[in-house]
Amino acid sequence: MTPTSNLDKHTRRPKRLLQNHDTFVQWVQYALNIGAVAAPLLVLTYWRDGVFGEQYRVMLVFAVLLMTITYHLMGVFRRFETLVGGLQLLARAWGAVIILLAWLAFLTKTSEEYSRQVIVYWAMASYGAQVVLLYFTRHIHTLYRRRYKPRFASIIIGTGSLSARLARSINGNIWLSDKLIGVVSLEQSASAEDWSSKDEPIIGSDADLKDVIEKHNVRRVYMALPLSETHKIESLQNSLEHLNVDIVWAPDIYSLKLLNHSVREVSGIPLINLNETPLRNGGPAFIKSFMDKSIAVMAILALSPILITIALLVKLTSKGPIIFKQVRDGWDGKKFHVYKFRSMYVHEAKEVVEQAKANDSRITPVGGFIRRTSIDELPQLFNVLNGSMSLVGPRPHAESHNLYYQTKVITYLARHRIKPGITGLAQINGLRGETANIEDMKKRVELDLEYIRNWSPMLDLKILFATPMRLISKRGNAY
Repeated sequence: MTPTSNLDKHTRRPKRLLQNHDTFVQWVQYALNIGAVAAPLLVLTYWRDGVFGEQYRVMLVFAVLLMTITYHLMGVFRRFETLVGGLQLLARAWGAVIILLAWLAFLTKTSEEYSRQVIVYWAMASYGAQVVLLYFTRHIHTLYRRRYKPRFASIIIGTGSLSARLARSINGNIWLSDKLIGVVSLEQSASAEDWSSKDEPIIGSDADLKDVIEKHNVRRVYMALPLSETHKIESLQNSLEHLNVDIVWAPDIYSLKLLNHSVREVSGIPLINLNETPLRNGGPAFIKSFMDKSIAVMAILALSPILITIALLVKLTSKGPIIFKQVRDGWDGKKFHVYKFRSMYVHEAKEVVEQAKANDSRITPVGGFIRRTSIDELPQLFNVLNGSMSLVGPRPHAESHNLYYQTKVITYLARHRIKPGITGLAQINGLRGETANIEDMKKRVELDLEYIRNWSPMLDLKILFATPMRLISKRGNAY
């Protein structure tokens, strides 16, 4: 007989079985995905060469190592609410592995040893096999959890926007043990009048909370109150303590301006990060730095004829230095010198430096061309190499612009929570060059913050590929 202390209080199943299941499934998924990657490579190499060559064996070893690291960092086998979300996450992680393998081959000068046909077919077949595995393992895992962890009744106290968001998340997540039966409104709460959900109806108020819990055999209660009503949490908790229910508090952090928020704990104290950089340290910072410097080296080598030609033209057509250096605010507000090809005549800097405009008399003939085509930004590849900039990120503005706009746009300085970039999400959406009014700058800042919230290696690659198309289309406001 299984001791009562070792049983889950809701499902009456052995706790050890429930706790170890998720870890076991993750290890099984890792093993199956490694097989899904190895099998197509083995078949393709035998099909083309009749032998599984040493170079492909080495590549497979690195692929497995990179998969283990990348999939863990990106949480591929953690819980995700929808199958589509899982497939998108898998695509980003597998794409990152392929890109890292390509860079390793380039840096070790071994890329010529591999068949491009084999690599392309292998990358596609491996992803397809992993998709099939993800679908079936998720389906099997779902059946298992329904068998060993059936859902129990839960309710939400509160009828505001946070409650609606929480309700959708609970009912749409197969991994949770909850079955939301409705919400409980607070007396004299204006938000109750606006509640119109049919799936989660209002089944009572806080005055008859005990009756609601006993009638529906509720096992878990979520408190999702707006910040203005958090003073009621203690009294609600006291009224629930003798009813033998789980009590969960959902803080209304979404009413605040968030930037890449997260939740963690220190010595048992829960901490909510409302504003943090996504690249402070660890794997994501390493991946972005590796991408930046690898691509920057390749770009400098490939563009060296253009760099030399523009340098000569700048020098021969106007007096002054070839490279223009200006102090900018970088990551977390640290100062650095941004490099550009000089596009203006040498002049005395004013206290307020205006952005360049169309037909600006300060711009040299060569400068007009290199500014329109953004060639003047190419020396910033060396900023990327020295670590002061990234290939992708919010564009660094002049200090005078920062001083001016920080009083006009509330979230303006939050752009500095990540390294500035040569290009960015705002630039590929047409917000480059002159910002004619405050609204244009607000839109640029919104896109910069959206990039910080949603950063990923695949987003960087998407922006890098989109940037040349934006320049070719000649859309934007660069003068």
